[in-house]
Amino acid sequence: MDSTPAGASHVPLLRPVRAGNAFEETVERLLQAIKLGMVAHGEKLPPERELAAQLGISRVTLREAIRALQDAGYLDVRRGRYGGAFVVYRPPNPRRGDLRKAVNRMGEGGLEDALTFRLAVECGAAQVLASTELTPGQRETLEARLAEVNGAAPAGYRRMDIAFHLAIAELTGSPLLTAACADARLRVTDLLNAIPVLRPNIEHAAAQHAAIAEAIVAGDPEAAGRAVAEHLEGTAALLRGFLA
Repeated sequence: MDSTPAGASHVPLLRPVRAGNAFEETVERLLQAIKLGMVAHGEKLPPERELAAQLGISRVTLREAIRALQDAGYLDVRRGRYGGAFVVYRPPNPRRGDLRKAVNRMGEGGLEDALTFRLAVECGAAQVLASTELTPGQRETLEARLAEVNGAAPAGYRRMDIAFHLAIAELTGSPLLTAACADARLRVTDLLNAIPVLRPNIEHAAAQHAAIAEAIVAGDPEAAGRAVAEHLEGTAALLRGFLA
């Protein structure tokens, strides 16, 4: 594993899709990568040939999916030597009432279910990674993601936070676990985007992120699981506080 930052050509979420639902799943995977900030505003999707191979689809299907996302306002397709499909989506600024609307869209019990799902898969990912002996490259990647999130300004914090958490799953080497963690984060992304990024919360989270990374590097699965649980429970408490 290298320390390529989020949003570069390596996007782990873009795994092969099923042939029977190729168009729909391609749109879903691309949207997931965009909404989670793996390819951020102003950045370009990987080249068409590379992306089609990564997704295991034809270039015709990929073009159809990109066209659909362009029509929906997520991408801007530019032609020419320096062209490509560029992300134009930006997470919306928090507005009064957005959080309640997002929770209502989840249906009865949806919030608690999403928080429980995220707790289970992210604690599990940290415990799995802490159970293995990290290679120098894996350790470098984890430390790079930690430095990025803990050094991020409020405007870019959510994206770097996602990159840190998904890096833990990706470093386990399990595409299924990475996909599950991405799915879990996506389920709460609209909720987190509906509340402001608070400086005291960033500072508190920084200590928790450091504890997670330290436990993983130390090879202590129990401590890693506890550190992730404490961090995610703090996020859940913040959401419930804004809902009260």
